[in-house]
Amino acid sequence: MNLDDILNKLDDKDLFVPFGRIVNISSTSIKASGLEVAIGDIVKIESQEHLYSVLGMVAAIHSDDFTIIPFSFIDGFRIHDKVFLQKEGLSVPCGYGLLGRVVNALGEPIDDKGRIENLEENSPINKPSLSPLERGIIDQKFSTGVKAIDSMLTCGKGQKVGIFAGSGVGKSTLMGMIVKGCEAQIKVIALIGERGREIPEFIHYNLGNNLENTIIVTATSDESALMRKYGAFTAMAIAEFFRDRGHDVLLMMDSVTRFAMAQREIGLSSGEPPASRGYPPSVFALLPQLMERAGSNSKGTITAFFTVLVEGDDMSDPISDQSRSILDGHIVLTRELTEQGYYPPIDLLQSASRVIDKVITKEQYNSVLKLKRVLALIKENEVLIRVGAYKPGMDRELDLALSKKNKIRSFLTQETEQLQEFGITLNTLMEVANS
Repeated sequence: MNLDDILNKLDDKDLFVPFGRIVNISSTSIKASGLEVAIGDIVKIESQEHLYSVLGMVAAIHSDDFTIIPFSFIDGFRIHDKVFLQKEGLSVPCGYGLLGRVVNALGEPIDDKGRIENLEENSPINKPSLSPLERGIIDQKFSTGVKAIDSMLTCGKGQKVGIFAGSGVGKSTLMGMIVKGCEAQIKVIALIGERGREIPEFIHYNLGNNLENTIIVTATSDESALMRKYGAFTAMAIAEFFRDRGHDVLLMMDSVTRFAMAQREIGLSSGEPPASRGYPPSVFALLPQLMERAGSNSKGTITAFFTVLVEGDDMSDPISDQSRSILDGHIVLTRELTEQGYYPPIDLLQSASRVIDKVITKEQYNSVLKLKRVLALIKENEVLIRVGAYKPGMDRELDLALSKKNKIRSFLTQETEQLQEFGITLNTLMEVANS
């Protein structure tokens, strides 16, 4: 090879890697200068003294510098340490080798089972949602195995549903029932902002240590806000990979509230003003960017269940309100029903599925309306009945409703291991409604 060939090859290569330097460090963010960056760019921060590096995201750009939110802790970094732009952006390796594995927010295994094999592509974590005209019509039922949901709040393939509950009411147990009883071919579970001990407990108690066709993405409460934020997007990217391979996918995320709190930390540290209850505007812009990526296309479906931790059991808090406006249905769990021994403690009068009339027959839907009328009558007159002010015979319709109360309660409650087929549930629904 002559010298001209060598020089031509060298000309095609980038022999200089541009970098910036840290100019300011705070407890949650780093400011750097010297690079041309855009909002959302991924950078690598290298410690010259300790010889290690961490990834970060550009969250704000100023005239002289830009703010970086790191994916991990920033202990050990100093002024003048180098910052490099990652041109390939943030992506997660996807493939069938992920099935049965537990990974972190970057798609790296944390289950001590070694390297993940059979990975097919790197899927971008941030991508636009489906075009409205590319979305499929939701007209096929999605069975969960939970009688109260399948009968009174019937879901469809590609639907986005919220599970709203206070702490300790039973969200995780209901999640486990849906994962075990649903008809999805692939199950992706995102555990965002949870306590570390809850991860193995959820796998052991709620899933029975069975991770067949299941992928768990975790970002615990002790990890950085950026890891908690992107854990949700990583789970969505993995679910989209399998949907685009023609599968019906269940995406279960716990919880939207922790995800919103992570974005609140990021927004406030990058200079955003607090708006509703301390949440900056970016939180309310980010929720639809995540949730709208679920749904169906011509290849497959993502049926998503998002849990929302209701602070102080207040259903009107900002995150609950915003989530309800985006989702296609909501399931409300109440502490009152839990204390009365109902399980699952679903308040059917506060809950709704916006596609129920599209996925079941008209006759079955009429049975749902009959039962809701009975439950509403009992709820309206509950105080009168308890204090003895109501006497049988005063209202014939209420007497009929009270006579059905125990039968309805027996139908709508079930043990956590007692999952039921969809067809049997709907047949029983019609029997109870028409009895």
